[in-house]
Amino acid sequence: MEGISQFLPFILMFVVVYFFMIAPQMKRQKKEKKFASELKRGDRVITKSGMHGKVVDLNDKDNSCVIETLAGKIKFERSSISMEMSSALTKTEVTK
Repeated sequence: MEGISQFLPFILMFVVVYFFMIAPQMKRQKKEKKFASELKRGDRVITKSGMHGKVVDLNDKDNSCVIETLAGKIKFERSSISMEMSSALTKTEVTK
């Protein structure tokens, strides 16, 4: 019994770290992966670097997409598309 009580603070600390840091991060990663896989042509998106554009082509082989901006067409990794900013952009377009 005394051996378990010595490790109880460490176990409790691990449980707290898991529920406040690890679990929310894993949930966010799943949402971002789902968002990237559901991208389709014509979607208006914003990249994590702040570029606005419209998806014109998706490539499943190398997990990339081509975005048309005012400057032309640029190829990006799907993971570089910002889920939060693109969702906010879509919401503001719907309310207009």
